Amino acid sequence: MSIASCRIHAAAGSITAICAAALLSIQPIRASAADPATPSSPSADLAPGDAGSLTLGQVGVTASRPSLLSSRRLAASVDLVNADVVQSRSVDQSWELFSAVPGVMLTEFRQGTTSGKPSFRGFNGEGNINAVKLLIDGIPSNSNDGNMPYLDMVSPLEIERIEVVRGTNDPRWGLHAIAGHAQVITRQGGNEGAARVSVGQFGAGELQVAKALQSDTGWQQNYFLGVRRGAGYRDHAESDKRSFTGKWFYEPQGLGWRAGLVARSHEAHADEPGYLTRAQRLADRRQSAAWNATDDDLRRMNQLSLHAEGEGTRGVTWSARAWRNELDDRRYVTFSGNVSQQERLVQETHRGMLGSVTWRVHPLLQLEAGAQREWQDNASLRFLTTSQQRQSQTRNQAFALDNTGAYVQAVIKPHPAWTVLPAWRVDRFSGSLRDGLNGRTLGINDYGNIRQPKLSVVYAPVKAHSVYANWGRTFQIGVGAASYLVPPRTTDLTPSINEGWELGWKFRVADWLEGRLASWTQIASDEVYRRLNDPSNDSANLGRTRRDGQDLQLNARVQDRLSAWASLTLQRARIVDPDPSAPLTRGKEVDHVPHVLAALGVRWQPRDDWEGTLAARAQSSYHLEQTNTHGRYGQFVVADLQVRHRWSPTLTLDLQVKNLFDRRHEYVWWDGSQSLHAPADGRAVTLAAQLGF
Repeated sequence: MSIASCRIHAAAGSITAICAAALLSIQPIRASAADPATPSSPSADLAPGDAGSLTLGQVGVTASRPSLLSSRRLAASVDLVNADVVQSRSVDQSWELFSAVPGVMLTEFRQGTTSGKPSFRGFNGEGNINAVKLLIDGIPSNSNDGNMPYLDMVSPLEIERIEVVRGTNDPRWGLHAIAGHAQVITRQGGNEGAARVSVGQFGAGELQVAKALQSDTGWQQNYFLGVRRGAGYRDHAESDKRSFTGKWFYEPQGLGWRAGLVARSHEAHADEPGYLTRAQRLADRRQSAAWNATDDDLRRMNQLSLHAEGEGTRGVTWSARAWRNELDDRRYVTFSGNVSQQERLVQETHRGMLGSVTWRVHPLLQLEAGAQREWQDNASLRFLTTSQQRQSQTRNQAFALDNTGAYVQAVIKPHPAWTVLPAWRVDRFSGSLRDGLNGRTLGINDYGNIRQPKLSVVYAPVKAHSVYANWGRTFQIGVGAASYLVPPRTTDLTPSINEGWELGWKFRVADWLEGRLASWTQIASDEVYRRLNDPSNDSANLGRTRRDGQDLQLNARVQDRLSAWASLTLQRARIVDPDPSAPLTRGKEVDHVPHVLAALGVRWQPRDDWEGTLAARAQSSYHLEQTNTHGRYGQFVVADLQVRHRWSPTLTLDLQVKNLFDRRHEYVWWDGSQSLHAPADGRAVTLAAQLGF
C-alpha cells in the first residue's frame, strides 16, 4: 500500500495539474493500541461505520474495538494517515508531516522555532485566528493563543498515525476547535525497536530511536529519543533540538482496563533569519539582514499525563485523563530594519482532566457523555531590546483562564441504512488578568454558557456508498488580554459563534478506487482577529465571515505495483459584515487563504525491495491583508522525490529530494507599509538509513 498526493495549481484563470505523493515506509505495520482519545467499546456496531473517513497508508490491526466517538466513526470528513506514511519522512519540523493530509494548508514562516503550522477549512495559519484543536495521544496541546508549539514534541519515527477531523459536529472538543481538530497518536505497546539516521544538505543531521518493551505480566513501555541539528537554507538559520518520550502502561489480562503515565520533554534553540524586503529577496533570497544578527529563540516544553480506560458491566465503557503542560519560550525578533528588536517571553502552565462514559442503552441506542476541566496559568512579557539588551518594557501580563466543558451524544439506529447522531456541548470560562505595568487586575468577559448543538445523519444503503450530512456550532473567544475586560471596554464581549454544515459522499466504485466528495460552509459571528504585534496583547473584531468550500479525494490502486491518489480543495473566506471601524473590508477576502489546494500522485514498486514516489504540492495565491489592495502572493508548485531500498529484512536505505526542481516560493505578509518575505528552502537531498531491531 502507498499514498500519493497531488495538488492543482490555479493562477490567472488556468489550472495546472501537478503530481505529488508521500512515500510509505516498507517496514511492516505493528498492531496499534486503541484510540487513546476514547475508550474501547463493546457496542460500537451502532456507530456509523467509517462514514466519511479515508485512510492513507496501510491499516494496522486494532488492539480493541473503536469507541462510539473514535474519529474514524464520525459523520464528517476524517483523514487518517498511518505509520508507514510518516515514519520514513525526513522533515525539519513535525508540522510538515501534515502535507500528506488532503485539504490541509501549511503556513511556512521558517523563523527558528516559530516555523509554521497546519490549518484547514478556509482558516489560515497566521496566528490571528487559530482554528484547529491539537491533541497528542488524546491530551489537549494548544498554547493559550491556540498555536501549536507542542507539535514539535513528537517526531516522525514515534508516530503511529495522524488524525484530522474537519467540521463543526464533533462534540468532544470545545476551546480552539473552531474548524475541527488534529490528533497525533504515538506508538503504544509492542516489543520492537527502530533507529533512523539521516544526513542532508544545509547541514541537516538527525538521529531518532524508538524502543518498545512489553511483558506477559501486562506492562508496556515505550521510549523515544530524537536529536536534530541543521545550518539552514538561509544565513543565520542554525538550529538544534532534542526530544524524549517515555510511556509506561499496565494492562492486566482479562480485567478490562488499562492505566498509564506518559512523559515528554523537548528543548530547541534556533537562530532566526528574519524577513526580507522585496528588493532584498530579489537580490539574494538566502541572505539574512544585518538587523536579524542577534535574533534567536530558546524553547522548552514538558508534558506529563495520566491515562486510564476500561470496560464495565451492562455495555458501559469509560475513559479518564489528567495532564500538565509546561511552555517556556524566550524569543528575540526584529521584523524589519525600521523597528526595534523585541524580547518576547512566554511562560504557560496548563493543567486539566477529562473523562467520558459510553453506555449501550438498547440495541438501537447508545449514549456517550463527557466532561472536562482545564486551568491555565499564563505570563506574557515583552521588552524593546538592542542586541538582546533590554531598553524598555512594553508588556507584563499574568492571566488565568479556566475552562469547564461537558457534552452528551447519542447514536440512534432507526433503520439498518440510517444512523442519527444528535449532540450537545456547553463550555464556560472564568479567570482574571493582572497587568504588571499599571498594577490593575481585570476580570474575564462573562461569556456565559456557550451552547453548541450538533446533529449528524448517515445514510448507507450499501456497503460501498454512504452519504453523510452534519450541522453544528463551535465557538471562539478572545486569547491573551482579549479574554478580559480591558479598558476602555466596559461591556462583556460575547463569544463568536461559528455555525457550519457539510454534505458528503464516500464511495467505492470498485476494488481499486475509493473516494470522498464533500461541500461545506462555516459562518462566524463577530470573528475575533488577534493583533499579533500589539503590545497590549489585544484583538480586533473582524466581523461576520463566511467560508465555503468543496473537497474531492480519490485513492486508486491501478496495479499491484502502481498506485495513485488525488485531492482537490476549492475554498473561499470572505468578510460579509465587517466591524464598523473597517468599512473597506466589506465583501473582501480574509488574508492568506488560497482558493485552491490540490494533490495528485503516483507510486511505483518495480520489485519487492525497491519503491519510488514522485511527489509535489501546490496552492494558489492569497491576499496579504483585509482590504485586498496590496497584491496576491504565496502560489507555488513543489515536487518531491523519494526512493527506498530494503537492503535486508532489518535495514532500509532511502534517498529523498525535496523541492526536486528547485522551485522558488515564499511566505509573505504585510506589516502596514511593505511586504515582507520569508523564502522557502531550495532543493535539498537527504540520505537516511532505518534499522529495525
